[in-house]
Amino acid sequence: MDPKQIDPKQDVAALPTKWTVHVEVRLKTRASARFESIRALVHAYATSLKRIHLPSTLEGWEDVPELASSVERIAVCEAQCPSTSLSVEEMVLQVHVYQPSDGDAFEEFSNSAGGRNEDDDTMAASVCELPNRSYEGLWDALIYAGNIKMKLLDYIHATLVFSDANVDFNLVSWNRVVLLHGPPGTGKTSLCRALAQKLSIRLSHRYSHARLLEINSHSLFSKWFSESGKLVQRLFTSITELVEEEDGFVVVLIDEVESLTAARAGAMAGTEPSDGLRVVNALLTQLDKLKQRKNVLIMATSNLVKAIDTAFVDRADIIQYVDLPSREAIYEILRSCLCEIIAKGIVDSINVPSLKQVQLLEVVAKPNTSRTDNTDPQERTKNVGLRLLGLATECRAQGMSGRALRRLPVLALARYIGVGYARSEPGSAQRGAAVELWLDGMEKAVLDQGTEREKLL
Repeated sequence: MDPKQIDPKQDVAALPTKWTVHVEVRLKTRASARFESIRALVHAYATSLKRIHLPSTLEGWEDVPELASSVERIAVCEAQCPSTSLSVEEMVLQVHVYQPSDGDAFEEFSNSAGGRNEDDDTMAASVCELPNRSYEGLWDALIYAGNIKMKLLDYIHATLVFSDANVDFNLVSWNRVVLLHGPPGTGKTSLCRALAQKLSIRLSHRYSHARLLEINSHSLFSKWFSESGKLVQRLFTSITELVEEEDGFVVVLIDEVESLTAARAGAMAGTEPSDGLRVVNALLTQLDKLKQRKNVLIMATSNLVKAIDTAFVDRADIIQYVDLPSREAIYEILRSCLCEIIAKGIVDSINVPSLKQVQLLEVVAKPNTSRTDNTDPQERTKNVGLRLLGLATECRAQGMSGRALRRLPVLALARYIGVGYARSEPGSAQRGAAVELWLDGMEKAVLDQGTEREKLL
């Protein structure tokens, strides 16, 4: 026996633990450097650091000429590690280099095949090249109470492991279908787009390009009897052609999937035309054909999950409920909004406490209810954090969605700051309006929202 061999009885907990840390490197639009060269340089730079915070944006790499000429941003992503920072010895770095496209949807699929249907011609789907600059920052902007985003990433990784191992589909099966459901405005569609963008970056070493295909569910119903099922088949034929390019990864997004899958139950009960039954059957058949492809992911969203056909729900590997944001998630959303308008000079510069900081302040301090200006920066920061947390509590009580929350700064300016607001001149000591003014406006906007909601009941 080799004396250097590890004793199998040795406590596993005593062995050193290494965490996988993903580093995403965004290149400039016109950069022509080889991805492999940039990847090696970034890896060398990151491993030269003593510790790395999770997540964070790396700095100092600008001193490396090859990186400064080609790289826009180097970001260390969130990880499963419970610690907020790791030493280099505790990490296994995975560096992902990407160059986002500037274009929007570059191709549209029509539901018309010519002939009598030409006057019924609508866009059936749009295709977007990934990674895309328009989706940059979307992943980080989405804030949920649970670990939804990491759960989805882990699912994709699991399917790749099984696919690479050529696991027998007759023994272990998966359908590459994810269903997100929940109230309107909770970011389901945005999460699908953000995940597609994230996958195009994380899988860049496996696939040379990626695409997001968004299906317009309503366009797949024809006014001509028996045509709707054919429209679904025609669309998925186009999708199959995209998937046949084995060096490309395809994410198919079916928004408001209940528009397609709710029809079968009604058709079987005799309350809906049988054409709806053909649509659902065609969709299920096409999903079954795609599931053995390694380079495709089907994502669907719904606000009315009970209306979805059970056969479709049964095909979903992950059924994820996306709830309205919790108080803590609301605080993070409002904080990100406030930090953005501070960064753009609309609001005077001030440090807005993190969630952990403000939770500690909530326990040991009380907000200063006075609206008079406070010249003590620390006291002012404390009051801003506590007021923002109080606003988050009110928003949660009203059941506001993420979409509604991100409108608050606009409503505050339009309704309550408006006439009295003026941006400071360049070079002045104050860059923008006082943060207290904006908090006043957002608090009033939330109260008004609550009043208007009551009138709808």
